[in-house]
Amino acid sequence: MFNAGSDKIRDPAILVARLLLALLFIIFGWKKLTGFSGTVVYMAATGAPAPELSAIIAIIMEFFVGLAIILGLATRPLALLLLLYTLATAIIGHHYWTMTGMEQFEAMINFYKNVSIMGGLLLLYVTGAGKYSVDAKLGWA
Repeated sequence: MFNAGSDKIRDPAILVARLLLALLFIIFGWKKLTGFSGTVVYMAATGAPAPELSAIIAIIMEFFVGLAIILGLATRPLALLLLLYTLATAIIGHHYWTMTGMEQFEAMINFYKNVSIMGGLLLLYVTGAGKYSVDAKLGWA
């Protein structure tokens, strides 16, 4: 009963899901790329190991992998890689269990937002990029 119309919207829905999932990464990856020195300072302030290298990794993962997800290029492996990156950023950047008060509350929200994003990335890994993707054009979907 519920599946009758869902097949018709499957591929457009996967395209929209890819766009929505990657939008956050693209926006903040671009900010990191165009404000690299500030990104390095931020990485140091959050306790990220090797702040300059961490900034470079963040830019690659957020901006460039985000773009690849939007295009649907190497979607399954990059969705898993981005899931692991998102887990690492949750643990390193949003360690609410070491905080108190409003700082803890805000970090907890961001930690669990990362967990939710990880769920979307896992689902993208399972479904693949769909018909409207570079993967489909290359026969990888």
